[in-house]
Amino acid sequence: MSEVIGNVNTVAPLTNVKLCMQALERAMNRDRHLPGLVCFYGPSGWGKSSAASYAYNKLGAYYVECRSTFTRKAFLAEILKELGIPPLKTIHDMFDQVIEVLGEGDVPLIIDEMDYLVDKNMVELVRDLFEGSQAPVLCIGEEGLPKKLAKWERFHGRILDWVPAESVTLADATHLANLYCAGLEIREDLLIRIHDLAAGSARRVCVNLALVEEEARKKGLTGIGLDEWGNRSFYTGDAPRRGKRHGK
Repeated sequence: MSEVIGNVNTVAPLTNVKLCMQALERAMNRDRHLPGLVCFYGPSGWGKSSAASYAYNKLGAYYVECRSTFTRKAFLAEILKELGIPPLKTIHDMFDQVIEVLGEGDVPLIIDEMDYLVDKNMVELVRDLFEGSQAPVLCIGEEGLPKKLAKWERFHGRILDWVPAESVTLADATHLANLYCAGLEIREDLLIRIHDLAAGSARRVCVNLALVEEEARKKGLTGIGLDEWGNRSFYTGDAPRRGKRHGK
């Protein structure tokens, strides 16, 4: 991992990417008597899924993004699709298919949007997958995920590491600017404003960087700061208030 930390062409240096990688690597390298479930949690927009995507590619992991429509069978079918295996007919047989493949090596399984499984009382199915395969499992969810999981004592007791995502840092914002606005100098005063308005969200930083890049392109600028930005609005995540209609 240290080989890519300085690479401006990847998200590797971002704080939450490093946290996610460290958690997964700890689970992969754990002593066999230790549990292998890891929980990575935090508010929406803080870059958890981007971190998981990097880990997926870097570690050759299996990745499943849960949906509100998932049943037990649909969840297992999605994992089997990721594994490249045609699913059998019954949930029991599909479960056996999954643990057989996961148990063959030390390839981690990343479960994104874990809150959907919690809300549908499918937590024990995830625990059974771990117990049956002993494969490292990274569960990613919202800020309240640890509190939700406390209801399932047997699952909760098998968590090797609880990893809270961190709010986007100014260094993260700088790297995102270099990554997504290559060739454009975003001056420090403008970057600080973007970071301050993000309220911790890497997604909001990216949206505002896109707005800045669009404005710079319109004006033919190679560098942009607060002076060039002027009084234009930034994206804050809040819907604008409806103003009075003309003539009213």
